[in-house]
Amino acid sequence: MKARLTYVPIEVADQFEDFIIKRGEQVLDAIKARTRDYSTLSLLKLLYQLKSTPMTFSDLYSKSKIRMKRSFLNYLHLCVDYNFVKKEAVGPNVIYTITDKGRVMLNLFIQKSN
Repeated sequence: MKARLTYVPIEVADQFEDFIIKRGEQVLDAIKARTRDYSTLSLLKLLYQLKSTPMTFSDLYSKSKIRMKRSFLNYLHLCVDYNFVKKEAVGPNVIYTITDKGRVMLNLFIQKSN
């Protein structure tokens, strides 16, 4: 599997150290990192942002650090389709919330060294 360069929120990088081959420079609240298993890490970035609080689409997009909107949409739809995340219309916004199944998925990968 080819390693990919991506931005990872610092807190996510600390939790999922196994996915990071090499840490690069810090850019605001993320690090530039060479990673392995990019797709799994992208799913985990989404789920990790939702673990503590529901978010709007815009907040989730900016905090996940998935920079290409099309990729973000693909991963978000995958999470919704597999019932890791549920979406709910609240007024003019759509709110995304992690489901129990999403928490189980996230907890499978969180390092137990905490």
